[in-house]
Amino acid sequence: MTLIKVSATSRTAAVAGAIAGIVREQHRAEVQAIGAAAVNQAVKALILATGYLKLDGIHVNCVPEFADVTIEDHVKTAIKLVVEPVTGTTTDAVQLPVAVNTSSQRYNRSDISST
Repeated sequence: MTLIKVSATSRTAAVAGAIAGIVREQHRAEVQAIGAAAVNQAVKALILATGYLKLDGIHVNCVPEFADVTIEDHVKTAIKLVVEPVTGTTTDAVQLPVAVNTSSQRYNRSDISST
């Protein structure tokens, strides 16, 4: 499994391309980031990658996890984003119900008091 390591200075478009490419080839990508700025870059890249994959008819789920990483004899907690295609999806849009106001009462501007 290829692990994509993201830093605070990672270019989101490059990471997004890597995520999309790995998901297309291996049907699973793992993205790891340590620190708030790195997690921010990873999430932005995930959003871009989701768009790239949707163009190919691939819809994905992302499951965030904690991961312990040892760096220079120190254990740090990383955020790992596991990205996998959703099985059984199509590119058809899902029609969601829309709430409709069925009340027949109408208000005039003069009916509303201002305070």
